[in-house]
Amino acid sequence: MTADDSGAGPREADIAPRETGAAPREGDSAPADGTARADGTPEPAGAHGADGTGGADRTGPASGTANGAGADSAGDGPDDDTIAIRLEQLILGSDRRYTPFQAARSAGVSMELASRFWRAMGFADIGQVKALTEADVLALRRLAGLVEAGLLSEAMAVQVARSTGQTTARLADWQIDSFLEGLTEPQDSGLTRTEITYPLVELLLPELEEFLVYVWRRQLAAATGRVVQAQDDAEMVDRRLAVGFADLVGFTRLTRRLEEEELGELVEAFETTAADLVAAHGGRLIKTLGDEVLFAADDAGTAAEIGLRLIETMANDETMPELRVGIAFGTVTTRMGDVFGTTVNLASRLTSIAPKDTVLVDEAFAEELGRTGEAPVSEADAKAAAAAAADGAGPLPEYRFALQPMWQRPVRGLGVVEPWLLSRRG
Repeated sequence: MTADDSGAGPREADIAPRETGAAPREGDSAPADGTARADGTPEPAGAHGADGTGGADRTGPASGTANGAGADSAGDGPDDDTIAIRLEQLILGSDRRYTPFQAARSAGVSMELASRFWRAMGFADIGQVKALTEADVLALRRLAGLVEAGLLSEAMAVQVARSTGQTTARLADWQIDSFLEGLTEPQDSGLTRTEITYPLVELLLPELEEFLVYVWRRQLAAATGRVVQAQDDAEMVDRRLAVGFADLVGFTRLTRRLEEEELGELVEAFETTAADLVAAHGGRLIKTLGDEVLFAADDAGTAAEIGLRLIETMANDETMPELRVGIAFGTVTTRMGDVFGTTVNLASRLTSIAPKDTVLVDEAFAEELGRTGEAPVSEADAKAAAAAAADGAGPLPEYRFALQPMWQRPVRGLGVVEPWLLSRRG
């Protein structure tokens, strides 16, 4: 037990959400919540509502007015400050009551473990500002309880906090930047964007929360199903998958030629189209990287269909640059929703050497398509199978794809590889 746990007093640097307020001055009786910058915009010091009351890391005093350090630096926008504080209060659904040390004590966990949890969720150290809520205490108590019950190791609990924090942080940023911003354009009523935001959030918050939980449960069910279908325990972590990258050709040149808004629209259209195609044909979108997407599929046939569909769809869109795709098949390590390993690296290298509007695959991928009967490994095999079918020795194979071997070439970090050109069989 640390000195903090024994009640000796809080440490100087503890933890709280990433958007923080100024520390309270000597003699202030109120917490430094709802503070403001010099230009009058709010400087929130909120906390993440991990009890399901909301994913934002903002909160404010119950009175809805700026106090503490913020009262002296309200700037030119006191009305905006008040609405911002009310929004923070609405999203979190509870008042600030605790410093980080007090929250850890109330949850029955050490400051060291509380700090690890909060930093893993992406929240910054703020010293001993009274910025945390009952929801934060409950979140700490729940994670610590899972560890105490032996359901999770401490390392696994930190990983849960980190993966959840990273995912929801991106989701929250996207919703604010792309969703709420578009819906809060000033109206003919004369209301400002800020004045429109509060009633809008009040209406949307419960609906978005319910939808988030629904999608999460659906995704959890799908992921659990994939794990249950694994052949053995080792395959649950190190699995054989098809992994593909799709990359826009000449994107760097586009960044110099297009306006920022046009470039953003192009990237959004590409990511949306790719995500829809990957999902519709049974794959999983692992992540997007602006001009590149990474996807995975449980079998080579599904990945081949996705790769070719991406090329065909983008080629029919005059607003899109050319695309190139590289796919590899093999053992992949999965961690926190991402994929790692030699197979992933190989897929990336194949993408970098693929001609525009083509799909290159590795030898293992070609062999897997041949094994499952979805492509002949060679035209000689195709002719032999057709001849056997004509002689009544078996049915005529219905190959979906064609494979053409390319010249072997050295690939940085992976030695010599033999890429194959994938296409549809005529």
